[in-house]
Amino acid sequence: MKIIKLLIVLLSFLLFSCGDSSKEQAEDSASKDESIRRYNVEMAKKQKKTTDNPCDTLALREFIIDQDTAGTYLVEFDRTFTYNVPKSAVIYYTDKKKKKQYIFAVIAKSKQGERFVEPKNVIGYESSFINLDSTKLGTAFFFLTLFECDKEVGGTFKQIWESEVPIHGGFNTMKLKRWKPKGIMYVELNFEAGIISGHRNYNFFLVNGIEKEPHLMETYVGLVHKRTLTKVNDDRFPDYFEYRFWDDSISIRIRDSIPFYWDTTRSLYVTKFNRRWFRKY
Repeated sequence: MKIIKLLIVLLSFLLFSCGDSSKEQAEDSASKDESIRRYNVEMAKKQKKTTDNPCDTLALREFIIDQDTAGTYLVEFDRTFTYNVPKSAVIYYTDKKKKKQYIFAVIAKSKQGERFVEPKNVIGYESSFINLDSTKLGTAFFFLTLFECDKEVGGTFKQIWESEVPIHGGFNTMKLKRWKPKGIMYVELNFEAGIISGHRNYNFFLVNGIEKEPHLMETYVGLVHKRTLTKVNDDRFPDYFEYRFWDDSISIRIRDSIPFYWDTTRSLYVTKFNRRWFRKY
């Protein structure tokens, strides 16, 4: 009995030690992550030619470090060529009537309990396959985030909203566009999609103005995948055609296209062709 009790005590001690060590490692990793990011920002500041814009991208990167948890990053655009200097995924938009400076930014957050993602592992074609098994490299949750910056008080940032992007990797570019039928601005996030041999666009429509959380709608193009933006009815929400294909050993041909429209009562995309068909975005 004494031996059994001793073994139980030793086992409890080992479990407690392992748990405590794991916690220390996580805290140490978070500290190192923050130190590296702050160092990179300081080095970039020294290389910057002008310092007359308190709302610039470096200031935003610093704000994100101060406000968010470890493993949260301002994402960069994919490099067009091998030796291009990467640029942060931000778009500046000035509302002249309200005299406000807005910044759209793509932010990646690491899933808690997993290793911190490395920004380079969620950008570009190769990283588009991370959706198949992302746990080894960490899981990235993407967000389109809107900030407001007040230059008059030394560049004070304020987060207006953040909207999740339902994908883990393959980020490429971001563009600010306008949907002509209704004159509504939207932000297009383009992701490489090696799994469908094409790309996916996550379009965030500012249907209720810039300071209200946007409406998400996905479009895509692949070998046997296609969804295009259109107007089915006359409301302010965008709609789309979803295509179906004939696919055999000889050729790939479009079979038909099905219009989907936004049902405000169900908050889903639906079609009149089949009541059981619906999409979240």
